[in-house]
Amino acid sequence: MGQGEYELLWSDRPRPGRGRPSGLTRERIVAEAVAIADTEGLHKVSMKHLAERLGSGVMSLYRHVPGKDELVVLMYDSLMADPVDLPAAESWRDVLLHWGRAVMGMFRAHPWAVTVGTGHRTMGPGEAGWVDEVLGRLTAVGLPADLGLMAVLTVDCFALGAVRPEIGGADSSAQFFQFLADPGIRDRFPHLSRLAPAAADSDDLIEDYFEFGLNRVIDGLEQYLEGNR
Repeated sequence: MGQGEYELLWSDRPRPGRGRPSGLTRERIVAEAVAIADTEGLHKVSMKHLAERLGSGVMSLYRHVPGKDELVVLMYDSLMADPVDLPAAESWRDVLLHWGRAVMGMFRAHPWAVTVGTGHRTMGPGEAGWVDEVLGRLTAVGLPADLGLMAVLTVDCFALGAVRPEIGGADSSAQFFQFLADPGIRDRFPHLSRLAPAAADSDDLIEDYFEFGLNRVIDGLEQYLEGNR
């Protein structure tokens, strides 16, 4: 990520352009771009399309945002502009469970953000606010800040991986294991075939993989902490 994008995230508002005020603001532009990405996909976000949605000229947008790459950075950080939803918790385990669900919820609501979240970027003020909040909760219940940060990043990585099947179009376990309905194919995979009845009759087989995996990740962190005390 370039220095210009860092300054865009962390500096004060950009200098106003010349001419009459257009009624545009950076916040309005970013919010409209997020709306486009949520409903049409990130590939549909262009300065031309955005200008049409805002009833503005394309050049007016450039007074506030240098280009699409910088816009996407602002869009991603805007998703975390409001405080993260972390209910009160008395243990660091519960804090991390709430954190993992909050991160997963954000990516479920904005699938395009997964690509941005796994790309090269710097942390903006919105994301920093979320991380700072969860670290504060973790230290308040006794987890050292350095271990807290590693735990937060670990849960982040799991959530990013876990959400991909959903946004990629995986609908149900019955569909996922549809091939097991064919006895001829099933014979080629004897271990998977043992799951055939459950896969055919219920969607419960894999639908809770996120909660299962999140708890196992935190189990591992808990075991690590117990072994290093």
